Amino acid sequence: MPKIETYRKQAKQLVRWHRERNYSVGEKARLLERLRALTDVEVLDMPMPLTLAQEIVAVEAGFADWAALKAAAGEEPTHREATIAPSATPRLTGLVPILFVTDVSASAGFYRDRLGFEIDFLHGKPPFYGAVSRDGVCLHLRYVATPNFAALARQECSLILASIEVTDVKALFDEVRMRGAEIVQKLERKAWGGLDFQVRDPDGNVISFVQYSVPTTAPDGP
Repeated sequence: MPKIETYRKQAKQLVRWHRERNYSVGEKARLLERLRALTDVEVLDMPMPLTLAQEIVAVEAGFADWAALKAAAGEEPTHREATIAPSATPRLTGLVPILFVTDVSASAGFYRDRLGFEIDFLHGKPPFYGAVSRDGVCLHLRYVATPNFAALARQECSLILASIEVTDVKALFDEVRMRGAEIVQKLERKAWGGLDFQVRDPDGNVISFVQYSVPTTAPDGP
């Protein structure tokens, strides 16, 4: 089989073709099961990071993913690739909450400006789906006319739609407060020993940031 460098060049070429809006990219992208229903235009409108291009190249070459292709080409997988390699017993490797919002662009802007996330992608014109992330934690945003879960959250006590673990929740609380996010619960030490605070996004989704292991000698926040 070709050397891994050949496949790397193919992936970079695919990214370049996507940037140049070459419609042949659509046919290749549809090799992935999750992209099979997209049109050529929809493929060109979505982001094409190098990791996605590598996955497409690997599947086109007959492999399950990029890690499998690298292994077959005689290159040892990276630590992350090794942790997600297929095994006899499937393992769950991640979780992505999907928040219902009435304006995907505005919501993504809130998570960027008020909570320090980065906008990974916005899909559609106008966007009806998107993703934001910070430090490997990802939230997906989906357009709905009426975010019913948020309405229920306003009626119920402590109905949290996503809980995110933090290494230093006090520092994050200070940052988020400075950024001007709506804080619906200030830092609060829980009976089980953790410390958390909660914010509400423009659509009423309540997000908790929690540190599970906090020294009992540490002073409580404001």
